[in-house]
Amino acid sequence: MLLAVDTSTAQVGLALYDGVQVPGEMVWTSHQHHTTELSPALSGLLKRCGVTMSQVNALGVAIGPGSFTSLRVGLSLVKGIALARNLPVMGIPTLDVIAAAQVPSKYPLYAILQAGRTRVAFSVYKSHKSGWQAEGPVRSGTVDELLNEIEGPVVVAGELTSEERKKFSKKKKVQMVSPANCMKRPSILAELAWHRWQENQVDDAATLAPIYLHVAGTPIS
Repeated sequence: MLLAVDTSTAQVGLALYDGVQVPGEMVWTSHQHHTTELSPALSGLLKRCGVTMSQVNALGVAIGPGSFTSLRVGLSLVKGIALARNLPVMGIPTLDVIAAAQVPSKYPLYAILQAGRTRVAFSVYKSHKSGWQAEGPVRSGTVDELLNEIEGPVVVAGELTSEERKKFSKKKKVQMVSPANCMKRPSILAELAWHRWQENQVDDAATLAPIYLHVAGTPIS
């Protein structure tokens, strides 16, 4: 059984995955209470699914980009479990989770997350036989800056406010993904981590670090 944890942003997620089924999944919005909410939520999920931590033998964690503080909460929990029980851990870029949930398209995909300070973090993906692949580094900017760089037809998915969705919808040649398919599903994170585990692409829990974006030399929080 693999446990997946995502605390990249205000939307927090937990999932259990066994390679065949998703026994349980939780997604909720935390109002800066990640530290106090995460452990009780995990205990509740395990109890409802009839699973104990002794049955968890691998871990997946979203490594950002995202909030400086919230990322540390999830990563600290996963690292603690991994080091205490000597479990394999796979760190998955958070934008990959959003991209992996989208159907293939001939158009580029912009996967987006809230990055604080009226900015968003985003990566551009292209669809290949093996799935969506990032075509460059993670970047940050305002929605208006991002809209100005979009020229051809694109698909847009991810965490956006209602006002931001309206701005994108007004842009010609932008195909907006529905809000339901824009969620950072922890079950998708779990599946990505599971595949990496099966391929023995395991990270070092002691040195695994989050992906931070910086503005004027300061991590985004």
